[in-house]
Amino acid sequence: MSSKPRRIFGREFKLPVVRQLIQGEKRLGQLCREHNLAESLVRRWREQYEEHGENVWLSERLPVDCDPEARIADLEAALGRTHLEIELLRRALEKGGSAARRNGR
Repeated sequence: MSSKPRRIFGREFKLPVVRQLIQGEKRLGQLCREHNLAESLVRRWREQYEEHGENVWLSERLPVDCDPEARIADLEAALGRTHLEIELLRRALEKGGSAARRNGR
């Protein structure tokens, strides 16, 4: 069972989402569907915005990976998996295409 990587949202992303919600431009459900977000997360952002105003999330910094070697290893592993998936899909398309030609379609 694989877990999804945790997404990190910066101030530049959060502010427009919360503003659209507060100003009534879009509803909560609509924003969550458009950006693939949980409603509880957007509600928390709205509460933080209402509490701190426009200066909310100014002190947030995206986490910096302390170990660049570990990050490189993770990226290389992800690249390897992606390469295998592409190769598998390419072969499946080749076989699917040849079967269709045999059937005359």
